[in-house]
Amino acid sequence: MEAKMQEMLEEKERVVEDTGEKIQLIVFNLAAEEYAVPIEQVKEIVPTPKISPVPQTPEYVVGIANIRGQVLSVINLEKKFGFHQETHVLTSDKRNSSFVLVIEHEDTSIGVVVNQVPTTFAVPVSKIDSSDQMMQHSSMDASVIKGVANTQGRLIILIDILRMLELGEIKTNRDS
Repeated sequence: MEAKMQEMLEEKERVVEDTGEKIQLIVFNLAAEEYAVPIEQVKEIVPTPKISPVPQTPEYVVGIANIRGQVLSVINLEKKFGFHQETHVLTSDKRNSSFVLVIEHEDTSIGVVVNQVPTTFAVPVSKIDSSDQMMQHSSMDASVIKGVANTQGRLIILIDILRMLELGEIKTNRDS
């Protein structure tokens, strides 16, 4: 009887979850953890093109690339967030298995390297926990991490790339 009630409660939770407001995300891995950006921040996803290093840029700036006729800075969020990564330059083997998320906002565009094909995922807003607790020991502005989606046994950290640009957390080739 108790097991039947638990099953009914879980089913009711699934129904509520399915009918609630959802946010569409682009999900990718950084340092073996799942991260996501809201889909509206991503203009397109392209295979990683040839990237030319730019001298005297922050370590997380991989370089610049020509994507559909537009030259943009390409960054590595693993480097930006201080995760360990073996190499700074993308070899052709790594380029063949990685992708660039093209983020566009007003007059600024930037590429973000991800190590595998990103996926889309719809998450009920009710399943997104606040990032306040998580960010209390971080030097990064708390508004950059929008929260953590805790759903289907997954923890997905939501980041706001546009907010990082606004705060100057990311330097682009348009910055002086």
